[in-house]
Amino acid sequence: MKKPKPYGHWPSPISSSMLAASAIRLGDIAFDGENIYWSESRPLEKGRMVIQKWENNQAVDCLSDRFSARSKVHEYGGGSFIAHDKTLFFSNQKDQHLYSLSSCGTAIELTKSDTKRYANPVYDPHRNCIYAVEEEHLSEHNVINRLVKIDPEGTSAPEILHEGHDFYSMPAIDPKGKKIAFLTWDVPHMPWDSSAIWMASLSDRGTLENLTQVIGGEGESVYEPRFAPDGTLYFSSDRSGYWNLYRSKESQAEPICPIEAEIGYPHWTFGLYRYAFLGDSYIGCIYTEKGVDQFGMIDLQTGMIERIPLPFTHYKSVISCGKTLIFIAASPTSLPGVYQYNPFDETLTTIRQTQKTPIEKEMISLPEQIEFIGSGGESSFAFYYPPTHSEYEGEEGDKPPLIVKSHGGPSGHSSAALSLEIQYWTSRGFAFLDVNYGGSTGHGRAYLRRLEKSWGIVDVEDCIAGARYLIDHELVHPDQLAIRGSSAGGYTTLCALTFHDFFKAGACYYGVSDLEALASDTHKFEAHYLEGLVGPYPKEQSLYQERSPIQHVDKLNCPTIFFQGSEDKVVPPSQSEKLYQALKKQSIPTEYLLFQGEGHGFFLAETIEKAIESELSFYLKVFAI
Repeated sequence: MKKPKPYGHWPSPISSSMLAASAIRLGDIAFDGENIYWSESRPLEKGRMVIQKWENNQAVDCLSDRFSARSKVHEYGGGSFIAHDKTLFFSNQKDQHLYSLSSCGTAIELTKSDTKRYANPVYDPHRNCIYAVEEEHLSEHNVINRLVKIDPEGTSAPEILHEGHDFYSMPAIDPKGKKIAFLTWDVPHMPWDSSAIWMASLSDRGTLENLTQVIGGEGESVYEPRFAPDGTLYFSSDRSGYWNLYRSKESQAEPICPIEAEIGYPHWTFGLYRYAFLGDSYIGCIYTEKGVDQFGMIDLQTGMIERIPLPFTHYKSVISCGKTLIFIAASPTSLPGVYQYNPFDETLTTIRQTQKTPIEKEMISLPEQIEFIGSGGESSFAFYYPPTHSEYEGEEGDKPPLIVKSHGGPSGHSSAALSLEIQYWTSRGFAFLDVNYGGSTGHGRAYLRRLEKSWGIVDVEDCIAGARYLIDHELVHPDQLAIRGSSAGGYTTLCALTFHDFFKAGACYYGVSDLEALASDTHKFEAHYLEGLVGPYPKEQSLYQERSPIQHVDKLNCPTIFFQGSEDKVVPPSQSEKLYQALKKQSIPTEYLLFQGEGHGFFLAETIEKAIESELSFYLKVFAI
């Protein structure tokens, strides 16, 4: 029998320090023909990104503590390293130079310029060279992206292969080393709006010849060009309304396996691979169906896809490893890990798990996907996590407080994988709603486009509608409603608290509050992002002001706690401070925590611990629990 206890006060086995320790993030994976490698961040080492190798059935650190394998290309990075013949090639976080590291432990600096960054390297064994994306910062607002060739011995400067497009990504070489393909896009488009794939022949010295556009263009998003073992170029395109796989055949895009699911992902970071070849006959792929990741095998002879019943609901990347596949995955009851799967004998091997599930299964709140009528009368989706405890339940007649999360991006989506951050709340007696509002990926292009010119409206209305759904079904307390979010999710949070009288409390983590500032002074990758979400600036200046919470501080009258990094270049601390002071002036409960040394996103363990503890304390006070 469970004991009755007020919601919000259940004793939880999940501490803030446990939460910080679980914040290890798995990055890229690689295979050099013999060994498996992956990168992971470590909060207890100030967020340093290490590379590990699987050797003799154990993980071995490859980098000394003077290195951190993190690229800053496009600011969001990813694609920070590759492995070839027991040698690593990686981008170092501090100087953004590309290095090689042989098995004997000798690191060689391959690039020298402090104005240039590198990502997405690909090794060409036929010419003993590396192709990579280079980003040159001539000044704060003069940034050039290009495709380059790099000497793996570091004896000569990188050679420009192609430039002229605003962005480059995903270079791929065919097995015989005769062709190269890569992805480009140009402002004002984001890669999930319009992009193109190009293919060229490679000369003996690795320069491009006969460059042609294979697929893509205005109104079509393409993704992940890769060559099959027989040299055929494959790629993903959303021309059907979903990112599906195609191959280039006689200058045409031939569909491989049409499905109403996404074999693609918004291209925020490099190094994410959604499919991999197993010989000439099969493709192992990650596909997202109604916001939930699945794993499938595509038979290239029949075009049929078979869903593989693995226990995971979230996958990050997949690569081929001989006759097996390597991927990063997580489930509703397990934290992210690196796994090896053999589809022929159906064996699954755990290579690395960031942390064993630190709580018993009876304490885990399992996600329930709900569908509700959201903005514009359209169906919207969210994952609902009920309060869960092995020993306690709410008092008779009482309902739990609700925390609504608006995810970042906003062009991203929440997954159904285990999050100790969510379990931190549910194990204490809070209900939690993780909303995939209109504009999220994982539901097709039409769903993604709902946010066009409607950021700050559709996302907010969907968060409110999701909470109303739970109230109508008598699952949560109607007067104890909080909303939280970070970055773009913080903007949704601030809009909900400023322009609507619905939520009773909010937590804003480095949230955008000034759209004009974001449009006029941000990094190149997102410099034109708001044109699609809001409208062209400064032509639509009045609209930017209308939707900026910082322009309407008089309307913000809800208890709010703010979390901010002192070194944040995307959302300066002054924005959060202004909102905090406005609430303080009205004597509305508010708190402001500024974390020294943190930027746009928190990596330090002490920051993660302090933030979550302060947020919990704030809710308990506001809701008088």
